[in-house]
Amino acid sequence: MRQEWEAAHSVTEELVQGPPSRRANATLTACPTGNHLWFIGGEFFSEDGKAYFYNDVFRYSPEKDEWRKFVSPTCPGPRSAHAVATTAAGGGKLFLFGGEFSSQNQTTFYHYRDFWCFDIATHSWDRIDIRVRPTARSGHRMAVWKHYIVLFGGFYDPGITTRYLNDLWLFDTQEYKWHLVDFRPNQSRPCPRSGFSFLSTSEGVILHGGYCKEYVKGKRPIGIMLEDTWLLQLSLPDASSSGSNSNSAEPSSSKKKLDLVIKWERRKRPSTAYIPALRSGCTMTAWQVKEMGVMFGGVTDEDTNEETLESLFWNDLNAYQWSGKGRWVSLTLRKPKKKPGKQKSPAMIQHGNESDDELEDLKTPIKATPRAPTTKRLIGGNVDPDDPMLTIPLPRYNAMLAVLKNSLYIYGGIFERGSREYTLDDFYTIQLDKMDRFVCLKESGVIIEEGDDESDDEETENGDEDEDDEDEEDDDDDYYSDDEGTVVGSVATKDDLDELLFKPILGDDLESATVIEEIESEDESNTTITMASTEKVVDLRSQATTFMGVLKDTSRSSEDMLSTPLPGETLAMFYSRSRDYWSQKALLSIGSGLSDVRGKQLRTVGFNLAEERYQEYKPILNEVERMLAEAGLDDEEIRRSAAGGGVDKGKNRNRR
Repeated sequence: MRQEWEAAHSVTEELVQGPPSRRANATLTACPTGNHLWFIGGEFFSEDGKAYFYNDVFRYSPEKDEWRKFVSPTCPGPRSAHAVATTAAGGGKLFLFGGEFSSQNQTTFYHYRDFWCFDIATHSWDRIDIRVRPTARSGHRMAVWKHYIVLFGGFYDPGITTRYLNDLWLFDTQEYKWHLVDFRPNQSRPCPRSGFSFLSTSEGVILHGGYCKEYVKGKRPIGIMLEDTWLLQLSLPDASSSGSNSNSAEPSSSKKKLDLVIKWERRKRPSTAYIPALRSGCTMTAWQVKEMGVMFGGVTDEDTNEETLESLFWNDLNAYQWSGKGRWVSLTLRKPKKKPGKQKSPAMIQHGNESDDELEDLKTPIKATPRAPTTKRLIGGNVDPDDPMLTIPLPRYNAMLAVLKNSLYIYGGIFERGSREYTLDDFYTIQLDKMDRFVCLKESGVIIEEGDDESDDEETENGDEDEDDEDEEDDDDDYYSDDEGTVVGSVATKDDLDELLFKPILGDDLESATVIEEIESEDESNTTITMASTEKVVDLRSQATTFMGVLKDTSRSSEDMLSTPLPGETLAMFYSRSRDYWSQKALLSIGSGLSDVRGKQLRTVGFNLAEERYQEYKPILNEVERMLAEAGLDDEEIRRSAAGGGVDKGKNRNRR
């Protein structure tokens, strides 16, 4: 047993050239025990429509400008939009929860609800299997307060609408238990959201902004950018106090009550105070030295009508100082000195009427403004080559940020021009205590076509019907998949399933075989599949993911829908749902010569036909149910997910 455990937790360390490959929605996290950055997971969508999800772990050392990659057989599956929180206890730990995964051809998509711990000292992963835990989700955030991991929000996409969450969970790292916090109906708390900022402070956790969608019956969903700020007050109860505070929430979902006072407080902002422009896609990272959250970039969308989404991309730096009542400041670059003896430039912080004593060492008057990126940065004419403005990164949203001591690091992000989306892979740093210039540690190899806007406009004006048809076909592929989570969407056709039933597939859609080989045993209801080889397991998983695609195809005939069993359905449930259909099939199979057969005999023949069909699909149904159970769905949720409709066509995945 000891040898098996050591083999499963063996770690390979590799020195790699430069930062990770192009990807978005990964996590970049400051190491709690050393001067390193940890980079985990992410996703990349290629121009040919392929989706690539990653589960690799990288460590960056600024002193050496060195990237190292750590690989272990035991590790989380490929994913993006997950959350990571760190603690220095026990030599340093990284805790990871949730996320999402898509098959390479985007025929299936699902969310994770697994929970992992990465040991910084040994570079090994351990999965934390706990029955009571948060539901499957993406776009959530986690922060650490004392020995608690605080998890809030995110979204879950069941295939019809995106359901945003505002539940609050606390994980006790000493007792290894999750606690769901219950709030009374009249208690104030943030609305459901994802993609928000979540910063740990001595008083609790600061929450700011985020994104959600508003669904109104009969109308298309509208994206909502949020700009409210909340403080989740966390404190230990006074020993002298008796009873419970009527204004505080009570943790549940655990036999042992959590001994904490928990309360949400919305922070008010004076009307004259500075605040960054409304935007999304700009999660802050903590600058603990100054008790500030630092934010870079973002996108402001103007959803003018059903066909037009005007977007403004940002490349400015802002910070939220969480001490006291909280306030926003604009971090801008300091002008270079022209001649010796000149006066220093004005203070760098632009804000309201508040004082800046705690930031008096920061100086600058140059402010980055939203602009479109360009592939050319030529120095000539009256341009000063020492102008710090030339060092500002291109505008983007969903950039990955982390602060080590006083240095901010920025990796990648997403930029859009016209109908094209560019995933960036550049790597920058800037000293926040000096604010003199950005330093490019790795330039982006992405070429942004300057003519995209014009060409898109011309295509729109011409109204090329052939291209519109192609776009509609492409839109039908806007679905995704995974392996530790919840299958929620698919658009494969019945022909795809027929081909899978008779043609072996080696699972090229999956980035990591470790997820495929993993067998869940948490719930007794989970089905364990034993295969003679990994190829057969992969083949069955591929058939299952494609089968989910068939179920989500809304163009199927009613006959096909009735004759196909659903995941989570027993034979009795399947027959009850399609009894009339099988009765008609029974009459046809008996033949005209025995058309007088009625009653019990007819029902028996019909049931036998339904059972034959059910057994034909049973291995695939078992695998689909196992995939959904791994995501944490119960039997009712499995049936509801399998019967769900399709995802909105043409939606932008990154606007969630």
